[in-house]
Amino acid sequence: MLVLPAELMHAQAPACSRMLAQALRSEPGTRAVADASPLRAFDSSALAVLLECRREALALGKSFAVAHLPAKLRQLAGLYGVADLLPDAGA
Repeated sequence: MLVLPAELMHAQAPACSRMLAQALRSEPGTRAVADASPLRAFDSSALAVLLECRREALALGKSFAVAHLPAKLRQLAGLYGVADLLPDAGA
């Protein structure tokens, strides 16, 4: 499972994207799940990181889902029209 940090703002986004991409490449299996439960402070950059992670997972032939996406971030994804690209891991 890929774990997001507690804070994911614009300043942390590039490093977080690199970390998640590296983890995706080394993680076995055909399903990638990002655990967003640690997220406490975030901005729209968190969505960009998750979408980049999804793109990387799909490029590697893996499915992608997000576990424990905070309600406010789910709402933001809906406003931006990308909520369907970040399916709930429990669904």
